[in-house]
Amino acid sequence: MNLDHFGMDTRSLAGPLEAKLRAVRAAGFTQVMLHAADIAGHPEGELAAVRAVRTSGLRITGLQHLGDFEGLSGPLHAYKVDVAKAMVEMCYALECRVLVVSSSTSSRAAGDIGLLTQHLQQLAMLSVPLNVRIAYEPLSWGRHIRDIEQAADLVQDADRANLGLALDSFHWLAGGGDLGMLDAVDPEKLFLVQLSDFMWQEVRSERERIDTAQHLRAFPGEGAHSNELADLVRRLDEIGYRGDYSFEVFNDDYRQLPPPIVAQRARRAVKWVTDHVSRRSLPARRPAGESP
Repeated sequence: MNLDHFGMDTRSLAGPLEAKLRAVRAAGFTQVMLHAADIAGHPEGELAAVRAVRTSGLRITGLQHLGDFEGLSGPLHAYKVDVAKAMVEMCYALECRVLVVSSSTSSRAAGDIGLLTQHLQQLAMLSVPLNVRIAYEPLSWGRHIRDIEQAADLVQDADRANLGLALDSFHWLAGGGDLGMLDAVDPEKLFLVQLSDFMWQEVRSERERIDTAQHLRAFPGEGAHSNELADLVRRLDEIGYRGDYSFEVFNDDYRQLPPPIVAQRARRAVKWVTDHVSRRSLPARRPAGESP
């Protein structure tokens, strides 16, 4: 395991897109996770943002994120389909092969498994022509799908080649950190792993969980769950995961610091993971989104 296996998220950084990309590259990373707002909100327009990404020399781990897609009906569902199409087209423009889709939190979302499966199939199928894969991420406060085991079952039921999973360690930790849940995961269907920690042992309410996830995450090695994170990465290796790791650290304090300082914290997190997770040499990894 080395630096090439890791990337970081632009949402961890303050400033314009170009400054974020420079900081990530200067810290030694070869890949970056993009947030759609960085592209759509570029002051010179989407084409300028795409040019900045393409000339950065960074591989795109994925694009974040489409939320509240599955389980809706009527005009709400039609609206979300239009949004999904636009985000898939953004992926294509960026030469990005993975779109991250989080489990629905909407109170309007039905819990019928057949409907959820049908909607994920629809999303996967509309992404096929542009060669984009869907990484479905269970949120620990999701309306109906809250953990990787439930998400894996849904993805298996949907049974589409370009539909897989994203595992976010924050949600895994906040949900109890049960390594046994990974037994339900086919490593070939795990498209992405997102790593982060937080500063206290437990979250005491759903509101605290959401606030922590969105505003006060920490890099691996900085938080209160170092042993659990090390165990998680070891277990992922044992089940055969050979994909990308992205640091998904949303922290309001970090966004008040110069991007190079935060990017160096991410670089130290790579060292922490590689120092604390004893792993055998890995075979060559395929780029994110590339089928085996």
